[in-house]
Amino acid sequence: MRKLPEFLNKYFWDVEFEKIDLQKRRVYVLRRILEYGDEKAVAWMWENFEKSEIKNTLSDFRGYSQKSANFWAIVLNIPREEVLCLKKASLKEQKRIWPY
Repeated sequence: MRKLPEFLNKYFWDVEFEKIDLQKRRVYVLRRILEYGDEKAVAWMWENFEKSEIKNTLSDFRGYSQKSANFWAIVLNIPREEVLCLKKASLKEQKRIWPY
């Protein structure tokens, strides 16, 4: 089991940080860093993940904020149309099921 460095602890407030296995939870770790990471976390990300893996993780998940997704799409040179959470259907306000 490959553990994460202690300085990443603040990005995993909702789980038991010590039990995160980097080899098994790579996408989960990348998603958190792409959404919340600071300069130190991003530098660590570049050292530990392939650029293609980072691009795929960004492109295939709807859960990023529009601001984060747009920033990373520019940094990674990915067209907005290829980033799932920046597609028009994701940006529309959802219809309410319960109108009250």
